[in-house]
Amino acid sequence: MPEEQSRRKPTARRYTPEEKAQAVRLVRQLRAELGTDHGTVKRVAAQLGYGIESVRNWVRQADIDEGRIGGTTTADAERIKKLEQENKDLKRSNEVLRRASAYFAQAELDRPWK
Repeated sequence: MPEEQSRRKPTARRYTPEEKAQAVRLVRQLRAELGTDHGTVKRVAAQLGYGIESVRNWVRQADIDEGRIGGTTTADAERIKKLEQENKDLKRSNEVLRRASAYFAQAELDRPWK
């Protein structure tokens, strides 16, 4: 049984915004002290016990949000997600209206003339 449990994929850990901000701050501080980007993310991730790619993504997203590098900001990504959901809802509503229109048009044609 213990072997079976160790094979399971670990559940995704959720980090608070404060933890993410702390990791980003530490990476930037270490980069400023060392004067290089090389190895800073790995060192901070190891110190905090976080995943390297998680910390790397947080730093990259923070750079995008602050305008240091190009990319889709967090606010824009949320807006895009909201607009895509709205578009999906509108398509669904349009399909319902189209089918209802076809149904009532057919009913009108089937009605006997007086």
